[in-house]
Amino acid sequence: MVREILPKAEIYVHEDDVTNIIDGFIGLTDNYIEGLFVKENVQSKGIGKQLLDYVKNIKSNMSLSVYMKNVRAVYFYQREQFQILTDNIDANTNEKELIMIWNK
Repeated sequence: MVREILPKAEIYVHEDDVTNIIDGFIGLTDNYIEGLFVKENVQSKGIGKQLLDYVKNIKSNMSLSVYMKNVRAVYFYQREQFQILTDNIDANTNEKELIMIWNK
């Protein structure tokens, strides 16, 4: 599914200052965050926050879906002022997911 969505999405990347290697990116379709990915070996270093802050400066509102069992991601988005709008079951995975929104 990611392979289908991301080529059509607006993508912003984070590059390591020393190696110039991409270590994270965020993809959006309009105001919907399709995905925020940071390489595992550099997680918890502020890269996800930098990417999210960047798009917060160019968008007035955003939404996303996150699996409820991904507690770390849910906490991250709540810390970044996203509010839980609703929850449902993802038809593709049968997992419970939260729909979250952010407004400037």
